[in-house]
Amino acid sequence: MPTVSVGRDRLFSALGKSYTDEEFDELCFKFGIELDDVTTEKAIIRKEKHLGDDETVLDDGDDDVIYKIDIPANRYDLLCLEGISQALRIFLGIDSIPVYKVSDIPAESRLQMHVKPKTQLIRPFVVCAVLRGM
Repeated sequence: MPTVSVGRDRLFSALGKSYTDEEFDELCFKFGIELDDVTTEKAIIRKEKHLGDDETVLDDGDDDVIYKIDIPANRYDLLCLEGISQALRIFLGIDSIPVYKVSDIPAESRLQMHVKPKTQLIRPFVVCAVLRGM
């Protein structure tokens, strides 16, 4: 499963509500994603540099809380803060499900997608869309 790192404060701002770590973990569980880790940018940098808590670094980040969230591999819409917050707002009943309509585009204005024969062997089915006015 991919893991997405999002700033807790930015996520809570997008959700319009603050949660404790336990409350947010429970919300994630109910929605079908998993809160994997709660950390800070400073802790991530220290871990990457294999430093102990008592060692100092010139650029060791800030203390903003970061949530690492495990996302199911088939949910590409949840791979960013905006996608996670939109999905959770819909799940919580704060927002309604977006409705998209297919426009009648004249043939001369339509775009074409070309799939190379080598790609077609790996991905025999492809779909694309052009979103306008978003």
